[in-house]
Amino acid sequence: MTKQVQQLDRVIIRFAGDSGDGMQLTGDRFTQETAAFGNDLSTLPNFPAEIRAPAGTLPGVSSFQLHFADHDILTPGDAPNVLVAMNPAALKANLGDLPRGADLIVNTDEFGKRNLAKVGYETNPVEDDSLAEYRVHALPLTSMTVTALADFDLSKKDAERAKNMFALGLLSWLYHRPTEGTVGFLERKFAKKPEIMKANIAAFQAGWSYGETTEAFTVQYEIKPAEHAPGLYRNITGNVALSYGLVAAGEQSGLPIYLGSYPITPASDILHELSKHKKFGVRTFQAEDEIAAVGAALGASFGGSLGVTTTSGPGLALKSETIGLGVATELPLLVIDVQRAGPSTGLPTKTEQADLLQAMHGRNGEAPVPVIAPRSPSDCFDAALEAARIAVKYRTPVILLSDGYLANGSEPWKLPDVETLPTIEPGFAEANQEDFQPFKRDPDTLARPWAVPGTPGLEHRIGGLEKADGSGNISYDPANHDLMVRLRQAKVDGIANDIAPLEVDDPDGARVLVLGWGGTFGAISAGVRRVRRGGKQVAQAHLRHLNPFPANLEQVLRSYDRVVVPEINLGQLALLLRGRFLIDVISYNQVRGLPFKAAELESVILDVIDSE
Repeated sequence: MTKQVQQLDRVIIRFAGDSGDGMQLTGDRFTQETAAFGNDLSTLPNFPAEIRAPAGTLPGVSSFQLHFADHDILTPGDAPNVLVAMNPAALKANLGDLPRGADLIVNTDEFGKRNLAKVGYETNPVEDDSLAEYRVHALPLTSMTVTALADFDLSKKDAERAKNMFALGLLSWLYHRPTEGTVGFLERKFAKKPEIMKANIAAFQAGWSYGETTEAFTVQYEIKPAEHAPGLYRNITGNVALSYGLVAAGEQSGLPIYLGSYPITPASDILHELSKHKKFGVRTFQAEDEIAAVGAALGASFGGSLGVTTTSGPGLALKSETIGLGVATELPLLVIDVQRAGPSTGLPTKTEQADLLQAMHGRNGEAPVPVIAPRSPSDCFDAALEAARIAVKYRTPVILLSDGYLANGSEPWKLPDVETLPTIEPGFAEANQEDFQPFKRDPDTLARPWAVPGTPGLEHRIGGLEKADGSGNISYDPANHDLMVRLRQAKVDGIANDIAPLEVDDPDGARVLVLGWGGTFGAISAGVRRVRRGGKQVAQAHLRHLNPFPANLEQVLRSYDRVVVPEINLGQLALLLRGRFLIDVISYNQVRGLPFKAAELESVILDVIDSE
């Protein structure tokens, strides 16, 4: 049967099912093939925190959303055009996001009375016309998978587990995705279990063949590759990009990278990734707790390595005393905080950007540290390099604020030319100096010498007690303490002269500016695009450096009548801006564990413009 092929410029697909249905794997494989095909893309994995929530319940629903297009896109999309629901819980949890007329692929095998009752369905929604406003494709995915694998030596339960591959094959046919990469992936993943490998490949191919032969789908969709600047690309998540940035920092500085880490969601993948790169001089240490992890990292920096520690919000709180020790000893230290929804354990697998005030002020005493935030998954690479540059050059801990959305989300990344990466000079103190002064500062950076233990002539005191200016001897002198506090603050403040001015995107001379930071960049940019397409004028700027702010930030803010600051917190950057510059910015805040949607930010911006 000849199928019609319809051209689309973009599509948003959401795979949803039980935690055990393999939705993250299915979404990831579809994403990898989409990246290989050349589409621009953005993803949003969304999964429960429970190791294994009760099967078939709403808390156990796992989903993966992918937005891909033939043009530049900025977000995973506000609402899916296609929802694949593997059970009633997946349908109920996600149906509210589905716009009228969207495609809904339902695995009818799981819509029995028991599963329906678990989520409060009194009748089967597939049969009672409650889904009439959608294009419903009711398919027995589980039983079709079992039938396709009848010739394999598998139990029925093992055969049923391959239903996600059947669904992946069907969607791959429907949207003209390549298949070679997935087949190769399955061959590698199950190389030691050949029967399981062959069964999964067979299920994947059966799903493809079903799409090709069934009358249930009369149309295929094609989304042509996007136009990218020439170069070599790969799909990358924020955590992997950040890991690569740390490896690059080690290569560009000549310093061994030492990661002291305690596993915590959503930062653990950085530990997993860095542990693969021993050949680049990366050493990883999984500590017994957060405090031991940061202590080991700071000790590594004292010994002449670039110490790194990774965590999320609760762990950052535990590390605060040692970060303060890093401030007092004035040693380079990278603290990676992949923010998640809090407080306390909060929503461990959901995103938030509510650790900014903790990063700025969450230590005893006057303990200033630079704070940097990447804007997208691929930007995590550059942000990690920049954090390392500042830490080494200014001899200070640096906090990098990523978040769960950036960490787990993915997008195409153009591999950089390594020849263009910045060189980071450690500038170790030279041996055998006469009258070595461990706290004699560089006049430009105010950084003290980095004196590696065991270097002849560089013996000096170390520790958290206040140091005398220059000599580094323990000092309780009030005037000296005041001087040292001011010097440490001036060192951080001076970094503003070493970072680029804040760039503003304002092609039409707008009166309203939208200012963001961190992972809100994509949604803000998409919202700004919508406003401009509607004929209204709006400017946009996005902060990477949060402490110190860029030197021109106040000038930029005062250039606009209104400044809107969207944040996934209750207004933390807005509080800092009001306190620093006495400018009453307009704060827009949602704290739902999810990224902003472009449409809601468009509405917020239009409300501000129309109120002028």
